[in-house]
Amino acid sequence: VQLQASGGGLVQAGGSLRLICAASGLTFSNYGMGWLRQAPGKEREFVGYISWGGGSTLYADSVRGRFTISRDNAKNTVYLQMNSLKPEDTAVYYCATKGLSDYGPPNRIQGYDRWGQGTLVTVSS
Repeated sequence: VQLQASGGGLVQAGGSLRLICAASGLTFSNYGMGWLRQAPGKEREFVGYISWGGGSTLYADSVRGRFTISRDNAKNTVYLQMNSLKPEDTAVYYCATKGLSDYGPPNRIQGYDRWGQGTLVTVSS
């Protein structure tokens, strides 16, 4: 299983970025997918989740209304559109699969069992 995140970079506050996570080696459409992030010196935190079919999403309070998750199961890809970025959004962003046997809430980090390598997002003020 491989999850390849890309699209990070340096952006000014108020700007936008679109992260992409390409999955391989699994039946992608079986999995709910999450985006999580880790800022320097902080613990990893939940950003957002999309269900296997894309019909259900959940966002952290800190990003709701600014970030949007979508997926294309035909392309084995999940996206994170980030708008109105703030300096506090600076972090390494990871995509991850929610475990098929995990029935906990999507914002529970321990429920994610496969992680990509992360992509760095830096928002300057």
